[in-house]
Amino acid sequence: MKWYRKQINSLVAYFSILGFTICLLIIIATLDSPEKVIVTNINTIKSVEASKIVPISTNIFQGAYEEPKYIKVFSVAEINNNKDKKIEFDGTLTGYGPDCIGCGGTLACPPNSNVRGGNIYYEDDNYGKIRILAADPSIPCGSIFKVSNYTPMGEDFYGIVLDRGSDIQGLTMDLLYESENEVRSLGRTYNINFKLERWGY
Repeated sequence: MKWYRKQINSLVAYFSILGFTICLLIIIATLDSPEKVIVTNINTIKSVEASKIVPISTNIFQGAYEEPKYIKVFSVAEINNNKDKKIEFDGTLTGYGPDCIGCGGTLACPPNSNVRGGNIYYEDDNYGKIRILAADPSIPCGSIFKVSNYTPMGEDFYGIVLDRGSDIQGLTMDLLYESENEVRSLGRTYNINFKLERWGY
């Protein structure tokens, strides 16, 4: 009988030590792996330890996508120096028709299309049906920009550089319309955002 009680006491002591050890390991593991907090807007967080912040773009399980950042440039020279990168600039947009004074109705860039009769779009293999732009000579033909903040259009659109103009220099571009009658009331529109999507053909 004494032997039986001694065995029971030994088993109780053994499981007590085992339980304590398991609890201790759980506590240590918790301390080594701090709770992570996923934030989507860092400005809304007032006091969160840096070690607890996980950028939303790194959470592959949520399928989060962060839009590529664009480099802001302020001159045509900067555009040329960064043409292999995602760049954007704020410039001016004007409008013109193929029947403007001194215009022959044919685009300056290949395929030198005749744009009289309402042919103001270009069918691009990758971007589909997009508008036609005249741009500074240092920006090559075939370059594509995403244009934003242009009130007359009412929404963002893509444009391809297919024309030139004696007054189109620097960060000013000219959007092709069907006729000069359409653009007489438009004038110049400032603070237009241009994002480079493709450099040349």
